[in-house]
Amino acid sequence: MIKLCGFALSNYYNKVKFVLLEHGIPFEEVSVVPSQEESMLEHSPLGKVPYLQTEEGDLCESQCIVEYLAARFPEKGIFSADPWQAAKERELIMFVDVHLELTARNLYKEAFFGGTVTDATKGRVEKLLVHHIAGFKRIAKFEPYLRGESFSIADAAGYVSLPLVGMATQAIYGRDFLLDAGVDWKRYLKAINDRPAAQRVTEDRKAYVAASRAA
Repeated sequence: MIKLCGFALSNYYNKVKFVLLEHGIPFEEVSVVPSQEESMLEHSPLGKVPYLQTEEGDLCESQCIVEYLAARFPEKGIFSADPWQAAKERELIMFVDVHLELTARNLYKEAFFGGTVTDATKGRVEKLLVHHIAGFKRIAKFEPYLRGESFSIADAAGYVSLPLVGMATQAIYGRDFLLDAGVDWKRYLKAINDRPAAQRVTEDRKAYVAASRAA
């Protein structure tokens, strides 16, 4: 059986987990935290999560994992059967994962973990995010899903990462860049939360946070 390795606070772990749950693919969860220990690097070359353990070996990077799952389980229809629609789903995932979340990640040290981020970094990230969010808004429909009226694989990425962008910018700049740009991610989350897979991901994340605080 496929083993998903990581922890429930990781948005990219939760992205893959959402896909597995949404499409009814059997898997086992293995609790792993990022590390530079050799025992970890043997599975994930940069010591990051998530990574997937399969009968053929290990696979890291969330989008590579999603692409593997789509190819291994074509009957699940993880991506649209229409080539154009599938490409547009991948386009949205790229915007969410790289242009938005990866850019905002430069703020997380101060926004979420009690560290500090330099003013230079804050200024650079602000310019990039304003530009990237404007581009994202041109292709995301939110009617109520990213591609329109129907849920798609792009929403697995949007669900786990858009809140982090909004909360990080609110914490650092005193304003939510997404909401300011007219991207109502909170309403969007409510639409996704109707799905059992999303509910499971959220419940497990909350349980992980609660257990960490109690430890």
